[in-house]
Amino acid sequence: MAKRGYHHGDLAQALVDATLTLIEAKGPTGFTLSEAAKLAGVTPAAVYRHFDGREAMIAEAARQGYMIFLDVMEGAYRSGQPSALAAFEATGRAYLRFAQEHPGHYIAMFESGISINRSADLAAVANRAWGVLEQAAADLSQHIPAAKRPPAAMFSAHIWALCHGVVELFARNSPGNQSPFPAEDLLETGIGVYLRGLGLLPPDA
Repeated sequence: MAKRGYHHGDLAQALVDATLTLIEAKGPTGFTLSEAAKLAGVTPAAVYRHFDGREAMIAEAARQGYMIFLDVMEGAYRSGQPSALAAFEATGRAYLRFAQEHPGHYIAMFESGISINRSADLAAVANRAWGVLEQAAADLSQHIPAAKRPPAAMFSAHIWALCHGVVELFARNSPGNQSPFPAEDLLETGIGVYLRGLGLLPPDA
């Protein structure tokens, strides 16, 4: 594992970068504050200039992850406009792409046990990111008769659960869970089945 080094740059960011490297290599509970400090090229005492411990560094990694996630989700949502269906499907694919391209941030956000309510900044950006998926669901749900329309929050939660399950079981190499199908295909067909059940796709789409 290469030593990153601080070199009079942004110490707080150097520590977050080191934390992300260690999270990817060892998991969110598999490393110590001292290891993160060493990788950043500083003493453990220097960490406390910016963070009150290891969990605080992971929480900042999660906050930065949600900022990236928000950009990815907003870009996906815009890319599908003006079609509500295309925008909704794009946000689902964006979730998978984010997990694949930013594994350290993804782990900090969803597998570290850090609550999004640990700080107001973390909660705010996390809620904004999930708000994009909920908006996409709300747009699409307008095509469902009102009497059969699920709440947008439920609609988006179902897709979140589907995306998260595909990522955890098949896109992040969970031991013993090897699928004969690419994660992208599993997600695409799963969303298709769900949308057909709501009458948003024809049976032969």
